[in-house]
Amino acid sequence: MLIQLINNKENPVAWAMLIMELDEAREHLEALVNEMTESGVIDEESEFTVYLGHVYSHLNRAWHSRNQVEEISREQWLLSSQFPKDINPVG
Repeated sequence: MLIQLINNKENPVAWAMLIMELDEAREHLEALVNEMTESGVIDEESEFTVYLGHVYSHLNRAWHSRNQVEEISREQWLLSSQFPKDINPVG
């Protein structure tokens, strides 16, 4: 059974939130790449970890909210920031 993602027509607010999470992930990843390219080095324990932590959190929330129409609670937000158990890394 194919489950459809939320869509802009039927769920404009939820769709905007999904797009926002993906856009935020892109921005953090782009900032990381720019920082590494410009400086030629990055501190793993602080900067690299923080950048990737932000990217993962946004991607994880995007994954967990891909079918969620209603607003999520603070507790759900924390849970949806965790790495999904229903997706396998590819590559």
